[in-house]
Parts: sequence; structure tokens; C-alpha cells
Amino acid sequence: MSLLLEPSPEKIKSDKIYQEMGLTDEEFTMAEQILGRTPNYTETGLFSVMWSEHCSYKHSKVLLKKFPVHGEKVLQGPGEGAGIIDIGDEQAVVFKIESHNHPSAIEPYQGAATGVGGILRDVFSMGAKPVALLNSLRFGELTSPRVRYLFEEVVAGIAGYGNCVGVPTVGGEVQFDPCYEGNPLVNAMCVGLIDHKDIQKGQAKGAGNTVMYVGASTGKDGIHGATFASEELSEESESKRPSVQVGDPFMEKLLLEACLELVQSDALVGIQDMGAAGLTSSSAEMASKAGSGIEMDLDKVPQREKNMTPYEMMLSESQERMLLVVEKGREQEIKDICDKWGLICAEVGHVTEEKRLRLNHKGEMVADVPVDALAEEAPVYHPPSTEHAAYKVNQQIEETIFHLDDMKKTLLDLLQQPTIASKEWVYDQYDYMVQTNTVVHPGSDAAVLRVRGKNKALAMSTDSNSRYIYLDPEAGGKIAVAEAARNIVCSGGVPLGLTDCLNYGSPENPEIYWQLEKSTDGMSTACEELNTPVIGGNVSLYNETKDGAVYPTPVVGMVGLIENLDHITTQEFKHAGDIIYVIGEAKPEFGGSELQKMLEGDISGRAPFIDLETEKLRQTQLLQAIQQRSVASAHDIAEGGLAVAAAESLIGSGVGAQMTVDEDAVAELFSETQSRFLVTVPKDKQKAFEEIVPEARELGIVTEEEALTIYSPAGKIVLQAEAEELESAWKGAIPCLVKSKD
Repeated sequence: MSLLLEPSPEKIKSDKIYQEMGLTDEEFTMAEQILGRTPNYTETGLFSVMWSEHCSYKHSKVLLKKFPVHGEKVLQGPGEGAGIIDIGDEQAVVFKIESHNHPSAIEPYQGAATGVGGILRDVFSMGAKPVALLNSLRFGELTSPRVRYLFEEVVAGIAGYGNCVGVPTVGGEVQFDPCYEGNPLVNAMCVGLIDHKDIQKGQAKGAGNTVMYVGASTGKDGIHGATFASEELSEESESKRPSVQVGDPFMEKLLLEACLELVQSDALVGIQDMGAAGLTSSSAEMASKAGSGIEMDLDKVPQREKNMTPYEMMLSESQERMLLVVEKGREQEIKDICDKWGLICAEVGHVTEEKRLRLNHKGEMVADVPVDALAEEAPVYHPPSTEHAAYKVNQQIEETIFHLDDMKKTLLDLLQQPTIASKEWVYDQYDYMVQTNTVVHPGSDAAVLRVRGKNKALAMSTDSNSRYIYLDPEAGGKIAVAEAARNIVCSGGVPLGLTDCLNYGSPENPEIYWQLEKSTDGMSTACEELNTPVIGGNVSLYNETKDGAVYPTPVVGMVGLIENLDHITTQEFKHAGDIIYVIGEAKPEFGGSELQKMLEGDISGRAPFIDLETEKLRQTQLLQAIQQRSVASAHDIAEGGLAVAAAESLIGSGVGAQMTVDEDAVAELFSETQSRFLVTVPKDKQKAFEEIVPEARELGIVTEEEALTIYSPAGKIVLQAEAEELESAWKGAIPCLVKSKD
């Protein structure tokens, strides 16, 4: 649209054009009051994207304040591109997770690819070198052709971008439930390493300093992407394909390397990724954080298309772009580095003392808005909440007691459930060995990367069980944090902190908002108990279609420190003769379990109970036993229960196991009771282990024969399966479903 065709402020108001941009009547009135006049078309666009849910968190900000964000090792909490935690030796780990759900539903390859690109920029804009990517994915059932298409394209998009840019994708999770049929969830996480001296902030400090644009030129892709991500998916969403950005991983690689060199220059004052809301968010946020303003000449913005309007340039979400503030007079130093990497670099403006964002175009000032109004003063809503009707019903349902005639068949069937089955089909498409620091590959409880040149490593994991959260949001929120920490501990790591991605339906629905309130209550309580501060994250709301909302899905991305490389532990059983232990007693808890879903086709009842003091004690004891080298393998007991954990620990190990379980074999083997671990211990470490973990119960022994045999207390065989049968069921399920043409 040319400037001549843009509607006047009067027409924007009279025809309520602002509603099409995502502003309500009340919000538009607020914008008028802030400016003291009716905003023009460009200014209305600025308010609409910065006040979108995606950028302002206007429905969730009040809840995010509950999270513990401080800790003795936290160097940077929420508010910058990514959070930072100290790992000793003047080094720190930098990490963040974000969603790209709506774009991935419409254009799955580019939606997923640009999700990876965006989270990479969040990390290297802090001055950190990205060392790992993870993801958390949710889809409908793979029996649907549409779901298979989305699944294949999302995985291809993640692989295509990550592999090209040279950062290993080392871990993640994939779950399948009908509620995600029309609205998949695609959450991408990046982990980076940095020296304390190199930490950067996205702040526009110093009046007179130069604002520089670096990276790809600006096109019309992604315009109003932030607004698109802040509304429900509908039949009209397909028409919004232009809102999906297009990524260029080769350009990203150049930008990454250039930025890592730029942060070494003291000419650089501040740097921020042009992510959601593009040039608008980066300029307004950098100025607001520094207590300054920015004035830009949009004629100097590198443009991919002719005659772009100020509105289009400011709202474009074209990828691989960064905004820099550089010490005045030292611009050439920055240009020289950009030239070396073949990157566009342009001086587009300067920092001002007055806290306003002023935009000039073709000799006219086309926008003049207070930066704080855009970045900090979006309306904040605390909508009404009402206890979810399903919660009331499920709390009154008595625990189902399952009677199983064939335990072996049940286990083999569970291993073929896509949420449990091997994700090798997924991670084989990822280059998880690039940079050659990956010690524990995808497939174990957590991925592990060595810190080059040091005798330590990082463990990292993404976790959430949305079924539990749907049944009981508060308990489920606690479990999400606890399971992530469990995975870190099982790998030999001390949990350091987390980043979260809160994926929910519409906050304007009181029942959905109640789910958001209660689950963040549970998460916050668990973070306090387990000493895992929240150092950043993302909120993705309006994840629903005409068929309803997705399950509430707060994804936890956690990083831990393995203080000695000798502490690295994996889930596979190691040596014949090792003693098998279980930590924690099973109860008949099947609400939201894989067994319940498989047998009944749906979930109901109460989620598993979790006691955080017990959780903390067991994690502390197990980690101590690992650090004292009394543990050969460790695996948390999660989806599918003890039987699935045992099968996963056997597959590919070259050994087998014999175990004896309690009388209630169904609960012992298939319940998803929380805070439980399956551990093997070398015979000569048995006494030392039992002293550290007194409640561990001996189950059996690792055998040379590659089979899983489970006995009753009376010595009767309850379940017996060859390791090859278990592996065939577990590894074959997803490839078979993907190839299906039904």
C-alpha cells in the first residue's frame, strides 16, 4: 500500500480499521490518549504489534510475576533476548525457548525453520555461541494424513535450518494427542555458552550514538506475524500465509559469526534481534530499556522490494536481521566486520535523549510515539477465571483398576504408542554431532554436551505432560518442572534453572485462564522447592480452532551442570551382574496415563499425586550416589511406567534383565506414579548406594541373556519378552505410521 492509499487517522477511527490490526476499541482509545491525537496508519500498526499478546504478554504478565527469577548463579533473568546462568570459570550458559505454533500450522516447513532461526538469534544476540538446539513438539494422531504432513514438514524444517547453520539439535520431545489436530505446537530451544566478559544487552544507550541495521534486507514477509500469533486459528488463517516468514540458514550462519566477532568490539553499545514485530520491537525495546529514544530514517533501511511503506518496513518480520547501537564515530569498525562476512550493514538512525520513537520517510516524520508506551505500557489484563468443568468431573472419578490378561502384549502395545515410541525417525534427520561436543545423543533422559577445554558438561532437556495438566493444572505444573529436573539428575547434572513456553487456548475463556493460573501456580511452587529459577521464556495463547483449545501445555526447558565428566550417566543398562533398583513405590495411578489412553481411547480421572519434598529428597540422594560413582545407569519412570522404563533401558544395551515385582503387577509395571527412578548399581557399589538412597528397593539383576523377564513374588513369570521384540515394537512404530497411506 502506498502512503497515498493509506487511510487517514479519521478513517482509521471511523471505520474501526484498527480492529483488523488486532486492537480493541478500548486499546485504540488508550493510544489516542497517549499521543494526544488519533494515530496515523503507521502508528496504529506500531501499537497493534507491540500490544499484541505475542509481544506484550498482556493477559499473562500478572501470572509471570509469580515465578522465582533470582538465584545466586543467575546473571540475567527475564527481560533480555535470553537468560544467563553462571557455570563457573568465568563462563555462563545462555538459553531460551520460544513458540512458532501458528506459522507452523499454516506453513509447517518455514514455520518450524524460522522458529529455529529466531531462537538462535535470541542467544547469539547476548554474545553467546549457540552450542545446542532442542525442541518440544505436539501433533494430533499420526493416523491423520494432515497430521502426518505437518509432522514430516515440521521435522524437515527444524532439520533443514539447524543442520545448515551448524548447530546440533541434540534433544527434545514429541507427543501426540487429538487436541493438537488443527493446532500443532512447535517450541524451539537454544543453548549457548559465553564468557562473562562478553555478555551483551539489547539497550540503546548514549544520545547521539548510531543505530545500525545488519543482516538480510527487509521484505514483506511476516508483516503482522505477532498479531497473527495472537489470535485463534480459523478457516481464514490459510489466507495469512504471507504472515509466515521465510528463513535463510546460510545468511543466519554469516550473521551468527559476524555477531560473535562484533561483541568483541567495545564500539558495540547494544544489540538485539529483530524478532516478533521486527524493527518496531527491537528499536522500541532497546530504547525503553536504556531510558532513551531512537530516531530513524526509513529510506536508509535495506529493502528487498520497491516502494515499501513505513508501515510495511516497521512491521515486517523478515528473518536474519539485527539492530545495533554503535558508539558514534566508530561505525567503520562495525562495517568492516560486516563486510568481512558479506553482510548488509546500514546506518539507519541515532539514539536521542527524548524517550520517543521517531520515524522519517521521504522527508516527512511518519511516526512519533513514546517508546515506553510501546514497550512497557501495553494494557495489562487479569481476566476472570472459573474452575474448569472437566476438572470438577475428573476429581470425582474413582481410580480405574485395570485387569490385564497379557502383560507382554500390553507392554509391546505401549511401546508402539507414538508418544512413547522411539523418536529415532525424528532425530536421525538432525545433525546432532556437529561441533563434536555431543556426549549423550538424543534418546536418553537428557542430552549432554561437554564444555570444551573443561572437565564439565551441560545436561539439557525439554519436558511437559499436558494430559496431567488438563486433568489437574496445579499438580501437572509441578510435575512438568519435576520431570525436567529428574531428567537432568538422571544424567548426572545439577539442575540450574529453566526457560518455559506456556502454550494455552484463549485467555478470554475463564476456564482456560483458570488452567493458566493454576498450572503457573504449580510450576512456581516446584521451581521454589527444586531451586530452579525461571530465567526467561515465552507465552503462546489462542492455540485453538473451531473444535476447541489444545490441552494446557507449559513446556519446561531445563539446563543442568555436570560438574565432572565422570558423573555423566545414561539410561541404558551396562553390565551383566549389576543390581537393579527402583526408587519410589508405585500406586494405582492411571489418570492421564499412556495405559489409560491406549485402553480407553481418552483420559479421565485424577492426575498422579506429587509431593515436592519427596521429589527433592530423591533427586538429591540419587545425584549424590551418581557423583560418588555408585550408579551404572539411571532412568526416570515416566510415560508407560516401570515396564516401559525397563524396556527403554534394555534396548540397544546388549544385556537383559530379571526383576521381581509386587503382587499388584499392573500398578507396579504401568502406573505413572511420580518421583520414581529405575537404577542399576555395580555389585561392589551396592552397600555404598543403599547407604545414600535408603528407600531404594532391589528389583533384580542385569543378565547376559538379552530378554526382559519379570516375576511375581511367588516366582511365577508375569512378563517375558526378548529384547529384539521390544526393540522392534519401539523402533518401528513411527516409521510405519508415517509411511501409512490410509
